[in-house]
Amino acid sequence: MRNSFALINLKNLKFNYLNLRKKVSPSKFLAVVKADAYGHGAIEVAKYLSSLKPKPEYFGIALIEEGVELRKSGLKEPILVFDVISNSSLKLASRFDLTITISRKSDFSLLTNYFKKYKSSKKIKAHIKINTGMNRLGIRWDENLIEILKFYSFGKVDIEGIYTHFATSDIPNDSFAKVQLKRFNDLIVKILNNNLNPGIVHAANSGAILNIPDSYFDMVRAGISLYGYKPDLSSLETVELKPVMSLYSKVASVNYINRGESVSYGQKFFAKNKTKIASVSFGYADGYSRGLTNKAKAIIKNKFYNQVGTVTMDRIMFEVKNDNICENDEVILLGSKNNLIFDAWDWSKILNTIPYEITCNISKRVPRLYKK
Repeated sequence: MRNSFALINLKNLKFNYLNLRKKVSPSKFLAVVKADAYGHGAIEVAKYLSSLKPKPEYFGIALIEEGVELRKSGLKEPILVFDVISNSSLKLASRFDLTITISRKSDFSLLTNYFKKYKSSKKIKAHIKINTGMNRLGIRWDENLIEILKFYSFGKVDIEGIYTHFATSDIPNDSFAKVQLKRFNDLIVKILNNNLNPGIVHAANSGAILNIPDSYFDMVRAGISLYGYKPDLSSLETVELKPVMSLYSKVASVNYINRGESVSYGQKFFAKNKTKIASVSFGYADGYSRGLTNKAKAIIKNKFYNQVGTVTMDRIMFEVKNDNICENDEVILLGSKNNLIFDAWDWSKILNTIPYEITCNISKRVPRLYKK
């Protein structure tokens, strides 16, 4: 196995899950494991969470194929698929007992034609997604109510829930989040006034879990918070979280360069004095973005060292001055050691992005090691 790996701390995952669960109690809990559990490994994460007590009532994924993979791994809990439906996805949803999302008015016709064509007697489970202002997916909150109610009267589909998604819940006291919440609340009241059971009502993503207690309803959907990060630095710290992923490698080689000599492609770094350069077998093919060039740090022997020279596909370099750094010394690219921390928010500040993208971009060629 290569010297570089992602350490997935399942103890921290449990810590985050139980803290989040305690905050939203008595609401049910949907653990979002889409995009390979944000790069942490969907099968391993889902299996571990399902072994806990209490375990998540639902798991959430983006693509039907992700749900099939989880079912084949042996996961038994309900799995909600967020993606739009198609004939092929409906067949897989029926076969693997996956819960679909109805997100378009046209889905009624699609479902009707599906049952006519395949003459399936097996009901399909579904949640209805309402667009309250995110304007990405969902039936609009101000749509003719009949367009929503007809799904409840469609006998071959079990409507088990209804949900919406916030656009700005990561920002405390945001006015638009309050508008979305009111729109959703008003719609639920209308459904109830039509003597229908909306099923499991859910709206709160990670930002809303931290910032909008009124949005918890019957269930919450925790994504990035489950993996140890607030969705935005401005989000309230109402739950203690611990990062689940760390990136480790080892020093592959150490060489001296003289004053005025450069490192890596394009000569983006010149030594101001004679110095040592440590190379590490990790690069942009592993998820270490070229945008980190000359801006990132690593922890070696309980000390920060600057990354220097253009990040290459398979290798990065660090200036270690004249310190006693040797081959095979541990290198922490993402994580902490004693009082030193360089985490996904540090990468995000450099790259003008968010921790979601950092962990999702750690490629498959980086082995994941799971520590309980």
